[in-house]
Amino acid sequence: MPIVEPEALIDGDHTIERSFEVTLETQRVVFEQLHRQGILFEGMVLKPSMVIAGKKCARPSSPEQVAEWTLRCLRATVPAAVPGIAFLSGGQGDEQATQNLNAMNLLGRELRLPWRLTFSYARALQHPALVKWSGKPANVEAARRIFLHRARCNGAASHGQYTPAMEQEMVA
Repeated sequence: MPIVEPEALIDGDHTIERSFEVTLETQRVVFEQLHRQGILFEGMVLKPSMVIAGKKCARPSSPEQVAEWTLRCLRATVPAAVPGIAFLSGGQGDEQATQNLNAMNLLGRELRLPWRLTFSYARALQHPALVKWSGKPANVEAARRIFLHRARCNGAASHGQYTPAMEQEMVA
């Protein structure tokens, strides 16, 4: 199964509009090449970054903006035959990535998207647990609880069921 991972980095001061332009062109080229290579879209997973302003941008992106711009890009470039899109966190904070995924699933429900939207996070899922653990055996159980908490929050976000109140449910 091909796992295709076109990522636009969020380092820099670029706007969400610029992120959209770059991501749109990248995904157009990627899907044109996948088609030329005879890739069966029904048998692949797309792992893109979200359309989001750069970390140093004076106008940070809200979850609603990320959802709007990202889904606009996907609808313009991704064939309906692709079964699922598993987003990268791409350097976003752990709660930020969760909020953005949730917003996309809420808007996606309204738009009746043909794909399943989920996550394939590394840093946004693991970082809080790794910080807590810090290589100390005494912190293993607390780190496991933190990791499970992040996984549950992202699982809820992949169904549009995340709420910020869920963050308060974590007992470390």
